[in-house]
This record gives sequence, C-alpha cells and structure tokens, in this order.
Amino acid sequence: MDIRKELENRILVIDGAMGTMIQRHKLQEADYRGERFKDWHSDVKGNNDLLSITQPQIITGIHKQYLDAGADIIETNTFSSTSIAQADYDMQSLAYELNVAAAKCAREAIEEYYSQNPRPTSSSGRANLKNQHPKFVAGAIGPLNKTLSLSPDVNNPGYRAVTFDQVVTAYYEQIKGLVDGGVDVLLIETIFDTLNAKAAIFAIKKYFHEHPLPGGVKGGSPELPIMISGTITDASGRTLSGQTLEAFYISVMHANPLSIGLNCALGAHEMRPHIEELSQIASCYVSAYPNAGLPNAMGEYDENPEDTGHYLEEWAKEGWVNIVGGCCGTTPDHIKHIADHVKKLQPRELPVVEEQLQ
Repeated sequence: MDIRKELENRILVIDGAMGTMIQRHKLQEADYRGERFKDWHSDVKGNNDLLSITQPQIITGIHKQYLDAGADIIETNTFSSTSIAQADYDMQSLAYELNVAAAKCAREAIEEYYSQNPRPTSSSGRANLKNQHPKFVAGAIGPLNKTLSLSPDVNNPGYRAVTFDQVVTAYYEQIKGLVDGGVDVLLIETIFDTLNAKAAIFAIKKYFHEHPLPGGVKGGSPELPIMISGTITDASGRTLSGQTLEAFYISVMHANPLSIGLNCALGAHEMRPHIEELSQIASCYVSAYPNAGLPNAMGEYDENPEDTGHYLEEWAKEGWVNIVGGCCGTTPDHIKHIADHVKKLQPRELPVVEEQLQ
C-alpha cells in the first residue's frame, strides 16, 4: 500500500474526533483504571490515551465505526502519549507502551474491517487492485501541554517549562512506539507552537536516521511519510505562537512532508479562507479537518453532519484539498457525509515547483 499513489487519484478521508466518541461511553474512574491500574495512586479519569491499554475494545470499536463511515485514514489514540503529557497522571513510564498499544488497536480495526468487507477479486481469484481502497493508520503526535515558544509565567516571559532537547526526547520515544506498533504515516497535528512541531520533526528525522526502514517505503524513502497539521487559533489568521499561515508553512517545509494542513480551533466556515490560502502556497498535498463548527455556551458542537459535508465538498470542488475529515465534535455521521460528498470529486493537483538556487 502506498498512500502517495492513492493521493494521486482521489481525495482521502481522515477520521473524526476520538474524544467525542469516548465521551459517549460515559466511562467512570474504574473504567479508565481497568484491572491493571486499579490501585494507581492518582486519578486517571480523562486520560483517554490510557484506554488503549485498559479498554482496547472501545478504541478499536471507535476506529471501526470511522472505517465503516468511509474513513481512509484513522488516527491512533495517542494525542497525549508522551512522557511530558503523561506526567499529569504520573504515567511517564507508559509512554512507549501507550503508542504501541494504540497503533495495534488501529491495525486490528483495519483487519476487522477487511474481514467484513472483502476486497474485490478478479475472475482469476487475485485481488483486483484497481478497485481496492486501502486503509491507513496515522500515528497521531499531539502538540504537548508545554510550549517552547511561550512562558507559562506572565511575570517571567523568558522562562520555559521545558527545553527543546526534552521535547525531542519525548517525541522520539513516542515515534519509536508508533513505528513498532505498525503505523503507516506520522501525523504531527494541532500545532499551535511551531517550535514544538520542529522538535517533533527533528525527532522523526533522528529516529529514521538511526533506524532506517529496510528498503524504504515501497523502495523509496527510508522513513515513514510525515503529515503536518497546524492550528489557526482565531480570526487573526495566526497560530498561538504568532506565526501567519505562510510563515508556519515555510517553517516546516524542510521536513518534506507528505501533506500540510489545518485542524481544530475553527469550524469549516471560519477555516475556509485559510485553506484557500494554503492551497495556493503549498507544494505538497493539503489536508483539512475542521471542528464541527464553533462550540456553544456549554462547550458542545452543534454543526450537523450534512452541513460539514457541504462545506468540505465546496473546498474539494474549488480544488483546494487532498485530505479531508473532522476534528473536535465530529462523529462517524460527519465522516460519512464528508466521504459521500467528496468521493467523486478530483483531488487538488500538486503544483509544478521550479527548482532554484538560493
């Protein structure tokens, strides 16, 4: 399976929110703990990533719902699976295990999907590759709960709660777990601080320099493809650390990503002008997975699935996107509408980039 070949021919659909679906299970403290952590010394309710170990059937089931809805790419349940983020629960030592377990949950969901949806075969009995729509696992790498560009102390703007090397070390461990668990691509997402993202990129490059894939991906690069997705936090059109969209793009393009895009913070209506801008400057594929509108007064998302589907259909018709899906508040119903709306539309064509000496 080569995700690049799929992107050349069609718009791919990425899944929706994991947290939204977990909330539907109304889990309690004991559910999060499971048998293994029943005597853990601190509360763990809310540590959704832990469920990949204690309630793997729930995580696999959510992945399966998104696959059934039409998702081509499912994200691992690893948004906070780093030693830095897990320190909130004193579970730093579980970081590697969490990533391996989450990747295996996603892979299991795909195998279950394949078993229930046999791939078409030709008259000779061989798999008909022309009609196959392979599914991919994206290793989700979140932004961390600590930032390299901003001080958590308003009285000491030069203070940082973490160093670049510490962030690289945490991401390196996560990447190792995701790769060992069998992901197909690595997704650095919800980037509000570009320096954190650059640490993740550095960790990926460092990992694959030390552990190149045998023969590369389909005989190509010795590393897994990298997807990058930033977050524009408000109407200013900037990330939380102050970069414009173009500045953000320029800052991370040295990673030679498979795709660059936006997710979270905004609904599709608010994200539209930023996706249009990104589609005009990006030399790689463009992704977009907005929230289900903006949150209401109760912090919930009200946008109907058909509305989200119509928004993203328009972007596809304009030729702006290659990968679409949903973030906070989106469900399998949202993903189904998105998939139905874009399945017959052509993907954005990659621009011809002239090489030039600097």
